[in-house]
Amino acid sequence: MSCGRTQEFLAKRKIGSKELQDAKKQTIGGREALKLVLEMDEIYVAKGSKLVHIDVKKDRPDAAALKALVIGPTGNLRAPCVRIGRTMLIGFSEEAYLKVLA
Repeated sequence: MSCGRTQEFLAKRKIGSKELQDAKKQTIGGREALKLVLEMDEIYVAKGSKLVHIDVKKDRPDAAALKALVIGPTGNLRAPCVRIGRTMLIGFSEEAYLKVLA
């Protein structure tokens, strides 16, 4: 459901993407996901109505805390996930998308 909202959000604002992966067909497992997240400068994670912002370089969260935020119940990176340079948006939050993409 939130993947559809992400696509709708991007389409309304005529924002294209360089690469699009179907999370059901091309999963990113736990270790690979943590490695990817740790390469970012900052991440925004939407969980329900809550938005969590982490400055990865400054806050240096431990692996367990990151895993709890970014890994879904399947053991893979939660979807949708949008990468803009060294910033990653995980889950759908219109607030985060407007802040990062504006």
